[in-house]
Amino acid sequence: MALSFHARNTPDKPAFVDAVTGQVMTFAELASASIRLGHALRSRLSAGDHVALMLDNGASYFVASWACRRSGLYFIPINWHLGAEEAAYIVENGDARALIVAPRLAATAQGIAAANGALDMLISDGEAFGNFAALDDVVAGFPDAPAPFEPAGAPLCYSSGTTGRPKGIWRQLSGLSFDEEPLSSEALLQHHFGADHSTVYYHPSPMYHTAPLLYSMGVQSIGGTVVVSPRFDAEEALRVIEAYGVSHAQFVPTHFVRLLQLPDEIRRRYGHASLRQVIHSAAPCPPDIKHRMIDWWGPILSEYYASSEGGGCTLVHADEWLQHPGTVGRSITGPIHILDDDHRELPAGQTGHIAFENGIPFDYYKDARKTKEFVSPQGWALPGDMGWLDEDGFLYLADRSSHMIISGGVNIYPQESEAVLILHPAVRDVAVIGVPDPVFGESVRAVVELVPGMEPSETLASDLIAHCRSRLASYKCPKLVDFTDDLPRLPTGKLLKRELRKRYWGEGGKLIA
Repeated sequence: MALSFHARNTPDKPAFVDAVTGQVMTFAELASASIRLGHALRSRLSAGDHVALMLDNGASYFVASWACRRSGLYFIPINWHLGAEEAAYIVENGDARALIVAPRLAATAQGIAAANGALDMLISDGEAFGNFAALDDVVAGFPDAPAPFEPAGAPLCYSSGTTGRPKGIWRQLSGLSFDEEPLSSEALLQHHFGADHSTVYYHPSPMYHTAPLLYSMGVQSIGGTVVVSPRFDAEEALRVIEAYGVSHAQFVPTHFVRLLQLPDEIRRRYGHASLRQVIHSAAPCPPDIKHRMIDWWGPILSEYYASSEGGGCTLVHADEWLQHPGTVGRSITGPIHILDDDHRELPAGQTGHIAFENGIPFDYYKDARKTKEFVSPQGWALPGDMGWLDEDGFLYLADRSSHMIISGGVNIYPQESEAVLILHPAVRDVAVIGVPDPVFGESVRAVVELVPGMEPSETLASDLIAHCRSRLASYKCPKLVDFTDDLPRLPTGKLLKRELRKRYWGEGGKLIA
């Protein structure tokens, strides 16, 4: 099914609900608005051209994305937290010919436009500013009847840039009608998470990230309703689940931590009986945190592990996870292999580089070298994570290969100690990194964000180290603890360890703190 089908058959059903304001956009309204914008874009652009989006979570994101999707255009979601230079890099590298922005980003948008002469269309989704025309004026005069043939467009998502410049993930357009070509998320939602036309799907993450955007569009493709918050707030998430009868919700482990840190009286204040599936991904979930969420919400948590590149995907539902605590599941795409540094296969139980067979073909846009590095000599996809398989084929993540600490010749995966430290009642957030050590090469250091009301102290630092050593071998635990107010974490829960490491290593590799 597709958006057009639901616009005809359930025109008054909500396709989108703003969780804060209660604003509703029906399927008929979404189809009409996206058709008109599609006509406007095609009046200046050709199939295969690129449109950059810098928009807030809301109705406009869906209108713009569906307009591109039904017009044979690539749409590039851009993180509006980026600075002007970083955002301008993606617009330029992505060869965008149109830029659609939220008016509050006017200063950044005008800077991007001034530096990029290739932009033919500049659109504000509110009032006009500078050279940016108001969306209402852009679509004025265009019909809300679809074109005779609407070729399917596709997202051109950029990686989060946790290990360097963001890279665009590009795939060849199919040439099919957008009504005929399902989104990749539709099958996963229907066949593995039980989503259907009755689904009320909630996500509190930014839609400039791949999963929130494509899962939301996938739910709309099968006739469900998407409820969107502008940002995550733990108590607000509980209110939304109860108020809107949410059946399917998607979170990241950091959200679970925040939910569990709420006082018991707040957690008991809201009901969650409507929930049928709670999906989580994007980062490893500490097993104790997941156990506590299952105890609270029931065995409805399902976890998947994948990359935006589409190299492979694993899945595990709560019943299997309880039998294999800590796993991210078994592959639902192709066989998994664990490789050593020389790309030789390792046996079950040994940690190495994760490799998937049967990955979906893609290219890093205009970067053949990076594309080649993503594939092993055997032709398997290498998402850049370390892990191991048990005898039953369940995958366990160790950490990103780029996060591994080598201390005295021993490989240390900081995810292990992070999963222990986050359970300490004084810890709101934590990152563990390697810092320069004159004897061992690197030593393990924890950088901790405390819960409100706690004060940093040497006593607390010693207590945190002891807490970690009570659960793990001492060599895996931090030797020192620093306290901070601002761990550099993306709204999706991904920690920017590259940025954190700069505080200690500097740009040139020298210890600076």
